[in-house]
Amino acid sequence: MSDDPHRPHEHRASAKAAPRRRGPVPAHSRDDIAAAAITLTDREGLAGLSMRAVAAALGTGAASLYRYVASRDELLALMTDHVMRELRPYPAGHDQWLDAMVEMSRRQLQLYRRHSWLVDVTQQSPAFGPEALAWLDHCLQVLEPVTASGRAKFEAIAMATGVTTLFARSELASQPALPPIDSHAYPHVARAISADATPAPTDRDLFEDALHSLLRGLLS
Repeated sequence: MSDDPHRPHEHRASAKAAPRRRGPVPAHSRDDIAAAAITLTDREGLAGLSMRAVAAALGTGAASLYRYVASRDELLALMTDHVMRELRPYPAGHDQWLDAMVEMSRRQLQLYRRHSWLVDVTQQSPAFGPEALAWLDHCLQVLEPVTASGRAKFEAIAMATGVTTLFARSELASQPALPPIDSHAYPHVARAISADATPAPTDRDLFEDALHSLLRGLLS
């Protein structure tokens, strides 16, 4: 009879039907993904950025990343907002709004030097994540003493960003074209290439003079 409790083959059958346990799915935060993608792109440029490459850097499969980031474009937006944290702490404005705005632009230029891919990303599709909005909000706070209209202030901020991007792009164009360097195999070479470029004093003066003239002309 099929209900005989002494028939061992039914015990074997029920044991065989038990589901197999799987290990936990690796979890990664959006910050983890952004950090890995930034490190990869700093080293290999935008051409080397892919979901598969970022997943490999994290030791997981590309499919698992799509639970956190829907596309490469969303990943780029996440990376952009992530690196903008480096602009903090923001300089205080008070009555010296012009000096504070120039300092904000100088920090932008340094950010472009550290992450050269950012120049192309922000030009193609400017992203306004939480950090970008915080930066914009602080710029408007710095400009509170200025009697110009809100529209004029937005235009001045955009123009200052455009000038900063232009200087960053010019610096990048003057650098020798070098192939991607494996930072593990050649750490000193990679570090020297990725180090901040130090412009000559005349370049720094030109940058600051251009911003002073621009901002005074638009807002004074």
